[in-house]
Amino acid sequence: MSLTKLTKLLDVHEQIKKKETGKPAALAQRLDISERTLYNYIKELRGMGAPILYCPVAESYVYKKDWRFEVLAYLWKYRK
Repeated sequence: MSLTKLTKLLDVHEQIKKKETGKPAALAQRLDISERTLYNYIKELRGMGAPILYCPVAESYVYKKDWRFEVLAYLWKYRK
C-alpha cells in the first residue's frame, strides 16, 4: 500500500462526500489518474462498505448514506 494510493482514495472520498466529483473522466483528470484507476478505487471503497452511487442528475458520485473512511482500519488491513 503506497501513500500515494491512500491519498488518492482519500481524495476520492472527500469529493464524494461533497457531491462534487463531476463525471468520472473529469474526476480522474483532476486526480491525475486514469479513468480505469478511478473505477478501481471506487470498487475498493465499495468493498470497504462505502454505499457509493452515481447520480446522473447531479453528475456526481454520492454516498447513499453517511459513511466514514476508517483510515487506520484500512492501513491495518493492508499492512506488510
